Amino acid sequence: MADIVKETDDFVLNLFKENLPNTFLYHNYTHTKRVYKSINEIIEGSQIDVKDAKVLRLAALLHDTGYIQTREGHEEESVKIATKFLKNKEIDKETIEAVNKCIMATKFKDTPKSNLEEIIRDADSSHFGKDYFKEASEFLRQEYKQQGIHDYTPVQWRDENIKVLVEKHQFYSEYALKNWQKQKEDNLASLIKDKKKDKKRRRKETMKAELKAKYKDASPERGIQTFYRTALRNHIKLSDIADTKANILLSVNAIIISLVLSNLLSKLDSNPFLIVPSAVFVVSSTITMILAVIATRPNVTRGEFTKEDVKKKRVNLTFFGNFHRMELSQYQWAIEELLKDRDYVYSSLTKDLYFLGKVLDRKYRILRWTYTIFVLGIIVSILAFGISFAATEQSVQEVGNTIVN
Repeated sequence: MADIVKETDDFVLNLFKENLPNTFLYHNYTHTKRVYKSINEIIEGSQIDVKDAKVLRLAALLHDTGYIQTREGHEEESVKIATKFLKNKEIDKETIEAVNKCIMATKFKDTPKSNLEEIIRDADSSHFGKDYFKEASEFLRQEYKQQGIHDYTPVQWRDENIKVLVEKHQFYSEYALKNWQKQKEDNLASLIKDKKKDKKRRRKETMKAELKAKYKDASPERGIQTFYRTALRNHIKLSDIADTKANILLSVNAIIISLVLSNLLSKLDSNPFLIVPSAVFVVSSTITMILAVIATRPNVTRGEFTKEDVKKKRVNLTFFGNFHRMELSQYQWAIEELLKDRDYVYSSLTKDLYFLGKVLDRKYRILRWTYTIFVLGIIVSILAFGISFAATEQSVQEVGNTIVN
């Protein structure tokens, strides 16, 4: 018996090696040896005669050979392969028929009709009652995916396993019920526990998303905060732009005045016609600089407030000019009072926006006049220089004519 079992084992190994596609991640030689090991476990723990043990071992090795031909109806193909192989090995007809019945008993939907069929069925599904159940089950899921049969998500596959363990699978043999049923129940309990955890997590995430959406839609709080944040940012940017423009004018006109004073001042005695255009140039540049300084000149208020001002909401605590002379403790108290009242917070932000807008209005109005005076000063200065040069040239020609005559 040992020889035919060994020959069958070698035959199945070579058959799978040469003909079984790589996509069979579960139904392969490893699975066959796992079933064979489970058969031996039942045989050693039960009272089974030698002839039946031989049948069970051969059926365990040959039961999935039909997968080299087809997935659907592989049991029938396995019977054909087993019959041909065992006949070639001159195995008696009775043994071959017994092996074939055991192979057909591995059909999951059929009910075993004999003790041997119950044993082979239990061995074929023994992974349900083993501690490697999840690992073996994952190989089967990946096999389905690789072969395009069904792409189960991990959650769907877990639910499918729970359904199989609860509704479809059962152990039949006395040995399996005594030794594997407990582990099967533990595996089922683990799956159910994981499902509950996942369900609880998803329910928590759903509730969190619903609450977030609810408060986002039902409350204008987020929109109000966005409005104030955007408005304040824009005001500050515009203020920075105004200061930058004023600094540019200050720098340019300072350079202009330096050049005029260093180059033209020494020539005014010998070229009196340059006095007027130079004066216009210098005066316009000076006025431009003065206006640029005024535009950027800070305006700091008294920096004090009273408790009465805070209680009556008359002070804007978001602007430093209203509290820079106060003690820290007084300012902390005022802020605490402010934060207690939502309307006071928004009122303070509104005031801050309003007065920032007033400051911007003042800056940009002064800058507009500054740029206007700067441009007009350049134009008038150039015209004055041109008129002076023309008048001087005409005077020189008249003097020359007089001398000639």
